[in-house]
Amino acid sequence: MNVTPATFETVSNAEPVGRWLVLVIRLPAQPSRHRVGVWRELRRIGALSLGQGVWAVPDVPVFADGIARALELTEAGEGHAVTLNASGRGPEDAARFQALFTAARSEDWTEFLSDCGKFEEELAKEIRIAKFTLAELEEEEQSLERLRRWHRDLTARDVFGASEAAEAGKRLKECAAACEDYAERVFAALHGTPEDDDR
Repeated sequence: MNVTPATFETVSNAEPVGRWLVLVIRLPAQPSRHRVGVWRELRRIGALSLGQGVWAVPDVPVFADGIARALELTEAGEGHAVTLNASGRGPEDAARFQALFTAARSEDWTEFLSDCGKFEEELAKEIRIAKFTLAELEEEEQSLERLRRWHRDLTARDVFGASEAAEAGKRLKECAAACEDYAERVFAALHGTPEDDDR
């Protein structure tokens, strides 16, 4: 079969196939740290829990490292894992699976948006009480960096594009602008002239 540019374009623009990795994991009840470690790793990468010891992720490269770590932790805990390639029997199954995964990402984004609000409230409080110290600025910059890392992680695993993602990107920019404003106020308080204090 000859592959022409038109054929390539048709294939590359087609809807992605709903391929999933399903993990069935069994670990001894004790010590519980192994079960907790595997659970934490799978939650960290955004795996969808389908039932006790059964997890699923879209079969895309962004999840490969996390799946490998979960399998290593399972083996270290003297457990057993089976990894299956799966797809729905029909389009409605694939759509249902995608909807479940996207709903989980929506919950993650909602939590992220809530933390953006808390970050801005914290900055507003520091401005209100005029707490313009380097120590406080460093703490706020660390909080902003945590939000940035979290946003990167959520963006990477939100493979179907939850509706809250766009709002989250906007809110992160607003948080960065608020932190920059606070940094300028700290600089003015520590190095400025009396006129700077009248902002």
